[in-house]
Amino acid sequence: MEFLSFLVDGLLLGFVYGVAAIGMSLIWGVMKVINLSHNVLIVYSMFGVYLLFNSLGVNPYLAIIVMAVVGLLMGVLIYTVALHRVIEAPQLSTLLATFSVSMIMTGLATAMWTNSPRNVDFSLGSLSLGPVTLPGTRVVAALAAVLAAAGLFLFLYRTRPGRYIRAVANNRAAAEMVGVPSNQILALSFGLGAMVAAISGGLIATFFPFNVLSGMNYQLKSFVVCVLGGLGNPLGALIGGLILGTLEGIIPIFMETSWVPVFEFGLFVFIIIFRPSGLFGAKQ
Repeated sequence: MEFLSFLVDGLLLGFVYGVAAIGMSLIWGVMKVINLSHNVLIVYSMFGVYLLFNSLGVNPYLAIIVMAVVGLLMGVLIYTVALHRVIEAPQLSTLLATFSVSMIMTGLATAMWTNSPRNVDFSLGSLSLGPVTLPGTRVVAALAAVLAAAGLFLFLYRTRPGRYIRAVANNRAAAEMVGVPSNQILALSFGLGAMVAAISGGLIATFFPFNVLSGMNYQLKSFVVCVLGGLGNPLGALIGGLILGTLEGIIPIFMETSWVPVFEFGLFVFIIIFRPSGLFGAKQ
């Protein structure tokens, strides 16, 4: 029974990890940019939810919706200011651009909020499913993550802007030839990636403590998840998140929690060596 409880808990957490990674995977798939500002988007959402809840009494899940909109706008702004002029440059340029944004925003966050840990003191009780008892916040976070992922997929496959995004990702030059405004679509794509990162950050804040440096941990997890699922494959990122969450759930049953990163990054290296396109990517 203990195994089942840890497994289900890990799967619930995996949905949130998957949504965090979907943002990074989407940005890579559309514009071949590794977004090193991913961590600060998560952190700013965490603190946004914390401040709205503690200062204004806003329900954390309503605060997450607010932060999703803020994340979208932040993503568009980051693209416009830092990436627009170097998007055609070698990948090192875009990597350094997003890294610079990360450093600047981390410095601002540290100046505003210091490095003291925070937590959103909010509870939804627990949910019993037979022999398994789960924290309500984990269950709601997993459901919200599924809704966010489903909403993104519906947007990409059922709307005109979504079709434009897929067209630019497939062949930007050809898309421009038929009238697709590629620069606006790239900005929208980066904004959407930032938005789902912000959603994941807000959800994580409802059940884990955090500080201004917490985003780095989740950025690393997003890298692992993206590699597992295949870079540029949002659905693969969601499944990769479930795999990572499952590992985090069951490994502590058999050994110390400190071994979790060892197995996670061991799997990361294994996939890079033997399946560099990811579990759900095309064979190379």
